[in-house]
Amino acid sequence: MDEDAIDFTDARLLRKKAEERLRNKYSQATFVGDDRDVKRILHELQVHQIELEMQNEELRQAYETTEEALKKYTLLYDFAPMGYFTLDSDGIIRDLNFTGAEMLGEKRHSLRNINFRLFISDESLSLFNTFFSGLFSTKLKDSCQLHLGYNQTILGFVYMEGIVTGDDGQCLLSLIDISGIKGKRLDRPEAYE
Repeated sequence: MDEDAIDFTDARLLRKKAEERLRNKYSQATFVGDDRDVKRILHELQVHQIELEMQNEELRQAYETTEEALKKYTLLYDFAPMGYFTLDSDGIIRDLNFTGAEMLGEKRHSLRNINFRLFISDESLSLFNTFFSGLFSTKLKDSCQLHLGYNQTILGFVYMEGIVTGDDGQCLLSLIDISGIKGKRLDRPEAYE
């Protein structure tokens, strides 16, 4: 069997191949040494085994830490009380959380790779376009208030903050539904400055 074709996931085959190599290695070599050499080699092997066990424990702890961080991220991102969106420079939704999908009235998986502008009301579209292009030109965090809407239906009035990330040039948006805020006149979005 060609050594390149060994299936390292098959434990029996791997052990058999390792034993063959070990026999070949010691049949070709003449072992000359005394008891001290054997003890030294045994000591080195034991030390190496302990090193591997320590590395394995370190990897296990790193894995557990990563799993815990992933759980926290999932809670903070997916279940946040505000909508989070990642858009590319064309306004295409690359990622979003559950609250964001709920704000747009759709399932999360159906919104990926859809243009976010489809969910901006006609009256707020020019405001959004100015806001969105400004984010990419200035690379500074900015905000606006506008109506979300789809097919002539207003979905809500939101406060939106956005910033463009430097590394990948994507826009991160956070949306808070402010439709129900009392005491303020929120029936028309403020002019973008």
